[in-house]
Amino acid sequence: MPVPAPNLYPDFNTIRLSHVCLNVKDLAVSKAFYTDTLGLQVTDENAGHVYLRAMEERGHHCMILQKSDQPGTVEVMGFKTFDEDDLDKAEAYFRAKGRPTSWVDRPYQGRTLLTSDNMGIPLEFYHKMDRLAPIHQKYALYRGVKPLRIDHFNCFSHDVDASVAFYSDFGFRVTEYTEDEDSKRLWAAWMHRKGGVHDMAFTNGTGPRMHHVAFWVPTPMNIIDLLDLMATTGYVDNIERGPGRHGISNAFFLYVLDPDGHRIEIYCSDYQTVDPDLEPIKWDLQDPQRQTLWGAAAPESWFKHGSRFVDVDTQDSDIQASPIIAP
Repeated sequence: MPVPAPNLYPDFNTIRLSHVCLNVKDLAVSKAFYTDTLGLQVTDENAGHVYLRAMEERGHHCMILQKSDQPGTVEVMGFKTFDEDDLDKAEAYFRAKGRPTSWVDRPYQGRTLLTSDNMGIPLEFYHKMDRLAPIHQKYALYRGVKPLRIDHFNCFSHDVDASVAFYSDFGFRVTEYTEDEDSKRLWAAWMHRKGGVHDMAFTNGTGPRMHHVAFWVPTPMNIIDLLDLMATTGYVDNIERGPGRHGISNAFFLYVLDPDGHRIEIYCSDYQTVDPDLEPIKWDLQDPQRQTLWGAAAPESWFKHGSRFVDVDTQDSDIQASPIIAP
């Protein structure tokens, strides 16, 4: 199927991705990984939750670690709207699509709409979040990989065409994609709202599951420093893939696993996509340089491992490809 044309005047206006809530087994262990190793800042914590933000972020949190009896799962992915009216418009939109909607109370957030996409991925939309003082010039706080901001989500979908059509309809724009030449169905697609390569990406596979959440860092050297740190502080086995440079997005990357198996990408050097009339870039599924520009193949775990969403059933994709050519 062809990539759908972007809807430049959607029913409601989403600005960007905002935050994710990850379920973990041991809050202290997870907190240590995300603060001491990755370098996120604690903004609040209690017996059941740790709230974190990156160095450039003014919102209260971009990640919530939630103690759970379902560790390794994802509770919800969050997005920020342009204004309060967009929340009511979003409620009407998702109801019209047959998706469940409810208003939920979230600490440090204003009115928050909980819904789900066409595959069942739990999504929440809000406009107001508690604003914190800037810390991006408090260099004594920088540690680990020095994360500046949350950058994107990537999810497995058993039907990437359907996922892309759904998000395109409410304003996400495709920047790059691959398709299966035999069926002409999408294998993977990268979609954005904020003007980078992606806020949300979809990869063919058993889904829906979260493939990874990514954080933007200043330079590739921050990634090298993180590798040295992880290799000498007991986390060498948590290094999954990289460092390297993607063909798609042109970004320098590293993938690591947190203590509960959630995949985290450390990411920098992609490009701007602000102009709304930019045409998506198509990659040949047989081209190994699209996954790593330097030609190195991803490990098998890359195609199989992901974090399930709480109480959401998964379905296998009917498109199959060799791991050698998969994204």
